[in-house]
Amino acid sequence: MALRVLKYPHPALRHKSKPLRRVDGELKDVIREMFDLMYRQKGVGLAANQVDLPYRFFVINPEGEPTKGREFVFLNPVLEKRSGTAEAEEGCLSFPEIFAPVKRSAKVTVSAYDLDGQEIRCEFDGLMARAVQHEYDHLDGVLFVDRLSPTGLLSVKEALAELEREFEGDRQRGVIPDDQKIASRLERLEQLRT
Repeated sequence: MALRVLKYPHPALRHKSKPLRRVDGELKDVIREMFDLMYRQKGVGLAANQVDLPYRFFVINPEGEPTKGREFVFLNPVLEKRSGTAEAEEGCLSFPEIFAPVKRSAKVTVSAYDLDGQEIRCEFDGLMARAVQHEYDHLDGVLFVDRLSPTGLLSVKEALAELEREFEGDRQRGVIPDDQKIASRLERLEQLRT
């Protein structure tokens, strides 16, 4: 299947992801395609529900380039520990060209499984800590705009309204199905792997 990044306010972005119980060759192919899509869109992270999949996993490469940095896959991640506070500008592939300052924990410890089924536990700070928290939020249906200050939200209000108008136009043209069809599709996918 050809993956695409869903744009706000697509309902799948608010869907709380379910833990994976099965990893197979097809899922590994999807993850490879997610990395490729992320690189094409100039991102550093991508969560499953951003590509219309209801599973608890995300991918990150803090360098945002296939020939640089390290590719991380976090299956069924859990944020175990957070400390400190840092504010920095964030963007999101589901919100093209929208950036705003977000406060996050400065350091995080995350545990997850890799593609080989091995448990991993990592401590991150800087951009990697921010990216892990951003993508982890996606899995719970939380978007970076939900974490903006009132002033930050006001600064992106018109850009969000434009994305909402674009979404409604796509829906009226039949490009995006209604909420019930989206929910049914996500439920069918959940039954395959959760």
